[in-house]
This record gives sequence, structure tokens and C-alpha cells, in this order.
Amino acid sequence: MARQHARTLWYDRPKYVFMEFCVEDSTDVHVLIEDHRIVFSCKNADGVELYNEIEFYAKVNSKDSQDKRSARSITCFVRKWKEKVAWPRLTKEDIKPVWLSVDFDNWRDWEGDEEVELAQVEHYAELLKKVSTKRPPPGMDDLDALEYGCIRWQDRRGVDWWGS
Repeated sequence: MARQHARTLWYDRPKYVFMEFCVEDSTDVHVLIEDHRIVFSCKNADGVELYNEIEFYAKVNSKDSQDKRSARSITCFVRKWKEKVAWPRLTKEDIKPVWLSVDFDNWRDWEGDEEVELAQVEHYAELLKKVSTKRPPPGMDDLDALEYGCIRWQDRRGVDWWGS
């Protein structure tokens, strides 16, 4: 029986490149992460041997990389040697194998995220500042309780009660 390639999804982050080898109920899983490549092999539920070897676009820190196996896939967290450098592709060669795809569910253009995050923090701080100013609550005298089928009454202490 000939070996096949496992369908592989990948996405880029500032510190890591993530790869997901999509193999359900895998057995005999072997993952070898080296500074310039990854070698993945396993058997699927039908006993078919799957094998992928990928030469990385750039050098990685193999000692600070790891993999995690689940029932549906094997995910590899590969630490980049140079952080905050975007990878335009996963492979060294400018080719796209049919079994390799970008994981668009997890992909994001993280370059420039620091400015976006700073703007979000500033906006949140501004909202908190507005909320924290002590003002009396808005009046609700213009609401007609009967219009909404509610009945209002006061108990002998003067506390308002609402019901339907």
C-alpha cells in the first residue's frame, strides 16, 4: 500500500506557525520537528500510512516547538526563530502542494495588530471614564406602565412594586 499525504492546514502568528494534520483516529503518530523541516507520519483509521515532509519557509526553534494529538487531528505549534516576521507561505519553495492549505478559520493579518489593540484599549478606557462619572440615573417618568400591561402599586412604606 502506497503512502499518502495527510491534509494539512496552517496559519501564521507573531511567535508561532501552527499546522494541523487532519487525520481522524490516528495511530503510530510520529512528529519530528527540526530547525528547517517537519516530518509527520501516522496511520489513519483504515490503516493507510500518511507521510508529510515540509521544508520550512524560515528557520524555527525546534526545541521550543510541540505537538498535540486529538481524536480528529494532530496540531503542531512551531516556534519561529525570528518573531514578528510574517511568513508568506509555509514551505521553503514557492510551490503549493495540493494537500496543504491556509487555515482561513484561524488566519488573521496580525501585522499592525499592536495599533489596533492600543486603539481598542483607549476606546475601552474612554467608555469606562464616561460610565464612571457620577450622574443621577435617567428619569423614567415618561414610560407608561399600562401601555406594557404592567400594574404599579406602592406598599405602605412607599416602595414601588410592578406586576402584570
